[in-house]
Amino acid sequence: MNASGLINLFLFPGLLFAVPAGWFFVWGEHKAAARMQRRIGPPLLQPFYDFVKLLGKRTPERRGMEANLLRLYPALSVLALLGALALLPVFPASLSFSGDGILLVALLELPSICFILAGFTSGSIYGEIGAIREAVLSVANNLVFLLAIVTVAVTRHTFRLSDLAGPTTNPGHWLGVLGILICIPAKLRLNPFSTSSAEQEIYSGPLTEYAGAALGMWKLAHGLEWVALTGLVSTLVLPVGGPWLLHACLFVAVSFLQVLLLSATAAGTARFTLERSIRFYWQWAAILALLAFSSAVYMGLRS
Repeated sequence: MNASGLINLFLFPGLLFAVPAGWFFVWGEHKAAARMQRRIGPPLLQPFYDFVKLLGKRTPERRGMEANLLRLYPALSVLALLGALALLPVFPASLSFSGDGILLVALLELPSICFILAGFTSGSIYGEIGAIREAVLSVANNLVFLLAIVTVAVTRHTFRLSDLAGPTTNPGHWLGVLGILICIPAKLRLNPFSTSSAEQEIYSGPLTEYAGAALGMWKLAHGLEWVALTGLVSTLVLPVGGPWLLHACLFVAVSFLQVLLLSATAAGTARFTLERSIRFYWQWAAILALLAFSSAVYMGLRS
């Protein structure tokens, strides 16, 4: 890996940017919800303070393979998301290679898989119920998410991320981006798709048995998911090139705008039942994704 690749991984949009940005985006999520509900909301550094507090908490001791797995899942989620962020083509990426879009999708899906496994490993009935809900909803929204990614790739005839970056005049590209945006609330477990962590029904779902540093790592993974998923959309809609500082600022601004939009939507909606969530993705969102794919293929045949 050359110097540019190391910058992507460790500086921007990687580790040193992504971690504080994750806390900032989580603060934006909570602040937007508070303002929608006419509350003041948390101070800017509250998510970071909560993370540090969790790192210092003593937790009930677990032993054996179960304890090791429960610690492994959040750490693996954080590493996968940092890898996904390093692949984002914010700038001309030295990490880019043929088919890296497929690797990006796999890395973005790994936290959800770990979240499901954590629920089943916990031994809690609430964790198992949450894991089942998360697994079912993941199957539903991933149908739309993957079709939207494929649609964007079809418009450019490649899965290379550096070639997918930037807007086009192809309507299939924009419909594909919209399909990705529609899937983000389910991937972040926001209302109305928060059935896997419904506090009033199943406490914290798969995270019910988590505490201390391991729970803090899940909080960090949630923040990194915000950065990675909104960052993916940002790279697909922002023009490529120009001064790097301006482009970086636009990347952060467009990503944070998505945070505010999705958080406000979550605060203004009630939680769907699992059946209604599945129906939404397999009917209305799937229709949109199929239209996007058909449009992209038709435009590709004409060109």
